[in-house]
Amino acid sequence: MAIITRLPRGISGVVFRHDGTPGRAALARRISLLCRARRITLVIAGDWRMAATCRAGLHLRGGAAPRTRYRGPITTASAHDRAQIVAATRAGVTIAFLSPAFATASHPGERPLDAVRWAGLAQACKTPVLALGGVAGRAPLRLATICAGFGAIGALS
Repeated sequence: MAIITRLPRGISGVVFRHDGTPGRAALARRISLLCRARRITLVIAGDWRMAATCRAGLHLRGGAAPRTRYRGPITTASAHDRAQIVAATRAGVTIAFLSPAFATASHPGERPLDAVRWAGLAQACKTPVLALGGVAGRAPLRLATICAGFGAIGALS
């Protein structure tokens, strides 16, 4: 909640995952109210019913097509390889998060895409692609001209 209060109004977004968190629905409602008050986009990962209740967008994991017609105000997807980028494109997402762009503490040992591979995969997507993973310091500058924006987890904590 504290991080959301520091995000820039009108240009930021939050992907709510929190799977297995006790009181997940109540937390989602609180975050929804805060995001709405601050004009911050909210998408709920993998739960179209919760997204509808919160009047939020829907986040598709791995670009997988939703099992519902609910789309909400925005549909986003995570993608980690070519197949998932293609799936996100077919699902008609508004924005795709492609990760890990660079080495990241949140996924130690996972092979990052790095700038060249990231750019090649992003070009296969017919929608804006945001870089996620290791986008702290100067690393994002390597993607600045080919990337629609950046997502962050650890860089915000």
